[in-house]
Amino acid sequence: MDTENTIYDIVIIGGGPAGATAALYTARSGLKTIVIDKGLTTGALGITGRIANYPGVSGHSGAELLTTMREQAKSFGAAFITDRIIGVDLQSELKSAFGNNGVYSGKALIIATGSMGRGKQIKGEGEYLGRGVSYCATCDAAFFKGQEVLVAGNSDEAVEEALFLTNFASKIHFLNPAEAIHAPDELVKELIGKKNVHIYPEATLKEIRGNGKVEGAVFSRKGEDAVSLQIDGAFIYLQGGRPITDFLQGQLAVSESGCLIVDREYQTAIPNVYAIGDVLCNHIKQVVIAAGEGAVAAMSAEKAIRGRKKAIVDWAK
Repeated sequence: MDTENTIYDIVIIGGGPAGATAALYTARSGLKTIVIDKGLTTGALGITGRIANYPGVSGHSGAELLTTMREQAKSFGAAFITDRIIGVDLQSELKSAFGNNGVYSGKALIIATGSMGRGKQIKGEGEYLGRGVSYCATCDAAFFKGQEVLVAGNSDEAVEEALFLTNFASKIHFLNPAEAIHAPDELVKELIGKKNVHIYPEATLKEIRGNGKVEGAVFSRKGEDAVSLQIDGAFIYLQGGRPITDFLQGQLAVSESGCLIVDREYQTAIPNVYAIGDVLCNHIKQVVIAAGEGAVAAMSAEKAIRGRKKAIVDWAK
């Protein structure tokens, strides 16, 4: 495919659930669409071992669900390219994304690049990812009904996810790396009040152990020897995950947390440039939410390109 000389209607950076859904909607509306992605298993959905809460889907892996989404978008004409975007031009009338393998230009551009993990993982974290290690209690809590788990983190997300787990797990070991939990007081009070939660202040997760699946963990507290726990699952919310926006080179403003800022149609401050998924601070990290954002952004972009005042929900084919 000659991407250098092809002008698209829609350029989408990121092929996760948000980007793939946006591609489905724009391609089905008859817009020439290209999606540039680093690979099937580079995003959060692609490495998810099992999906149980996406409507109509049960027992599939994240990679299987994402493959289905992409194939559906392709069936309407969307093109998917494997490349890494290293820069963009958002100021020109045509929006361009510069990759290692080509330049992708279009009338509108949708950013769906997600967020990055921490630079350094806990020992055993990668080995047992999808086999007891999870980054989403809302997704996986039901798999640990009546079992012991740990939650490592010090944020609103960590506390909220731990509270969700209290409905399933028999016991939760909450490892807080700081002296105090950095979350709203009402959330912290609710967590402290849960009988099946044990909180460890100034606790550093050192290792996750197992044999084919998670069976234990090792942590240490300030000034104390390392302690071993027998657990069945580990939910990790340690700091480090930030939206992937470095390729924007300052062309779009970000919040203090590094998130992109959009309006209700997911358009940024630059007309015809949209952002969806985990690059947004108020985004709930669920596949169904990302897909919904992709649909809204796609319909908004289609409306803008064709100069209409209202979005069309569906298109006759």
